[in-house]
Amino acid sequence: MTRPPAALRDFYENPAVPVASGADRSRRQARLLARALGAVRSGAPAATVLDVGCGDGSAAATAAQVLAGHRLVGVDWSQDALRRARTRIPCAVRGELTDGGLPFASGSADAVLFSEVIEHLVDPDAALDELRRVLRPGGHLMLSTPNLAAWYNRGLLLAGVQPVFSEVSMRGIHGRPGTQVVGHLRLYTARALRGFLTASGFEVVRIAGAPYHDVPRPLRPFDRAACRVPSLASILLAHARRGRE
Repeated sequence: MTRPPAALRDFYENPAVPVASGADRSRRQARLLARALGAVRSGAPAATVLDVGCGDGSAAATAAQVLAGHRLVGVDWSQDALRRARTRIPCAVRGELTDGGLPFASGSADAVLFSEVIEHLVDPDAALDELRRVLRPGGHLMLSTPNLAAWYNRGLLLAGVQPVFSEVSMRGIHGRPGTQVVGHLRLYTARALRGFLTASGFEVVRIAGAPYHDVPRPLRPFDRAACRVPSLASILLAHARRGRE
C-alpha cells in the first residue's frame, strides 16, 4: 500500500500471490467492529468503513454481511486486486499508504479494517500515520497480522528453524515450513504491536487471538486453544481507536 520498490510492485501485481486471509477470520474481525460501532439507528447516517488493503474484495464482501447498514469502501494499491474486488463489492478505489495517499478527507472515516497488510509494508509508520489521518477522532482501527511469537514458532526457534510467517527471500521458501512466498517484511508479537499502535497515536482497546487456516489438521485444536492467550495465538487481532487530542 505504500509504493513499494519495482520488484515488490511486480510481486503484488501477480495474480498468483494470495490476497485474502480467509472468511472465518474476516467474520471474526467484522463482528468485533460491529460491536464497537453499535446498532444502526433509524435515520442516523451510516458509518463509513474503509477496508484498506482489500485485495480481491473477498474479505470485504464477508465483512459487509456482518456490517449491514454501514458504508463499506475497499481500497488497494494493486490494479489487478481492484479489478477482482469490484466484482465482489460495490465500491473499491485505488489508494496508497503514504502522506495523503488515501483518497479521503482527514477525519472522514468512522472505522478502518486493516487485515494482514502491515506485515507487507516497507514503511508501517507512514501507513499508520495515514490511517490515523483519515479516521475521525475516536474512530476505530481493526488490524490483524500474523504473530511472530505464535505457540509453534516458539518451538521452531528453539529447534533452530525459521519461524512460520517469516520470509528471507521473495523467490522461495528457505528454512521454514510452508511452500508459498507471500511477501512478509515485518512481523509483530502482541507486545510489539501494542507498543507500536500506542506510539502511533492510537489507544489500544483490545488485542485478541485468531487461528491460522494453514495449521495442519491434527494441530488445529491446539491452535484454537491458543486463541485464549493472544500472545500465543497464530494471528493477532487488534482493536484500537484514534486518540481524541
